[in-house]
Amino acid sequence: MLSKIDYLPASKALIAPKNALAKEVERQCKEYFKDPTWQFDLPIKPAGTEHQKKVWASIQDIPAGRTKTYGEVAKKIKSGPRAVGTACGANPYPLIAPCHRVVSAQGIGGFMKENSPGLYRQIKLWLLKHEGAL
Repeated sequence: MLSKIDYLPASKALIAPKNALAKEVERQCKEYFKDPTWQFDLPIKPAGTEHQKKVWASIQDIPAGRTKTYGEVAKKIKSGPRAVGTACGANPYPLIAPCHRVVSAQGIGGFMKENSPGLYRQIKLWLLKHEGAL
């Protein structure tokens, strides 16, 4: 089972996948990068609190090319926007549960616990552009 997806800086040397699961993750990621509407189908290791799981499940309902605010997600699951943001920041499967599609009511919002310009915010912007949401 897949336990986590990490984003690496472009300067990081890539290595070829060495087992069947890693090869399948690579294949599905390549499909997503060709077609942002690709639906991941990977075995993931259960992780997170019940609240986090509820947030991550809700986020999977946001289609590529669309966004929802932290407040909209919170209202749907009867939570608070900050709690939704915290759960998004703890998401171990950022492409599978696409937390980049959750934005602030005042702008782009944070990504992977980063609330200021940096690598993760650049990734969020790229993903949203890739999907046609920006």
